[in-house]
Amino acid sequence: MQNGHMEARVPFLPSPHFNQRPEGVRINLIVLHAISLPPGTFDFSIVRDFFQGTLDTTVHRELSTLAGLRVSAHFLVHRDGSIYQFVRCRDRAWHAGMSCWQGVENCNDYSIGIEIMGDEQVPFTSAQYREVARLCRCLMQCYPDITKERIVGHQHVAPGRKWDPGRQWDWQRFKRSLCRVRRLDLVFMT
Repeated sequence: MQNGHMEARVPFLPSPHFNQRPEGVRINLIVLHAISLPPGTFDFSIVRDFFQGTLDTTVHRELSTLAGLRVSAHFLVHRDGSIYQFVRCRDRAWHAGMSCWQGVENCNDYSIGIEIMGDEQVPFTSAQYREVARLCRCLMQCYPDITKERIVGHQHVAPGRKWDPGRQWDWQRFKRSLCRVRRLDLVFMT
């Protein structure tokens, strides 16, 4: 219990798509993403199945391009603010791909990936801003090398290759939310 609140356990839905971080690497970056499968659809079960390697890519024409892809993120924040974890923080999720931040390549090695259910058309929800900020603050508490300046978008670590979380993600609103977080009571797999 913290400040009269029960701890909030983040459901762990293990993904097989991860490996070990390189020896001696410190977690010092958060990469925010946006995901919508198929495009324009916010179906948790499809994203869950994709991250867990069980997605039937034949059920929708636009999913066929995902056949054989092995992708994961540490966390997913649903439209309603629900948070789910797919990879332990100490492990290396496969979310950033070819990437570089401040001259250091392979962001997957030293970052935590947070997928936010969204796309380039529909604004993110207030619950998402609140819960992404809360999750980031809890991660900053666990990993002190992560500062506000070290929370970036996929588009920042893979410019020209990736767009997300994109123009719909209001960075100023997120930064305000980050400053307002009071409850640091999320319990997740470190």
